[in-house]
Amino acid sequence: MQPEIKILRITALANKLSISRSTIYDWLNPHSPRFDESFPKPIKLGQSSTGWLSNHVDDWLQAKFLEQHSASEDLQ
Repeated sequence: MQPEIKILRITALANKLSISRSTIYDWLNPHSPRFDESFPKPIKLGQSSTGWLSNHVDDWLQAKFLEQHSASEDLQ
């Protein structure tokens, strides 16, 4: 059985992360000082629509948590 594939559109993604849409665009923009190379890239759903795979976003969140948790343990 294959895992369920869930697509998040920009508003749903912003709500999930409790951030603004402009923050997401900044994280994706290599010219922005807030660029985050590790942030999941959107996938094209049609000519003018994009979305993010929910499991990729979840994996990114988990990696961020582990990165910060590991850094805080190193300080102790």
